[in-house]
Amino acid sequence: MSEHGDLLDEVKFLTVTEVADLMRVSKMTVYRLVHNGEIAAVRVGRSFRVPESAVKTYLSEALQTEE
Repeated sequence: MSEHGDLLDEVKFLTVTEVADLMRVSKMTVYRLVHNGEIAAVRVGRSFRVPESAVKTYLSEALQTEE
């Protein structure tokens, strides 16, 4: 298998609703973060999928700026 295939096996994608629930914010807030480029996302048809690692990165960076 190619190098990219191995990486994709490890990626877990979340829906906007799942991200909103996880972060305890509205779906609109998640859409704003995606559209502003603050959280990476992949467009699948008319919806977005957010890599779980992108959510973790966003939250850890947000925590670091508060300290």
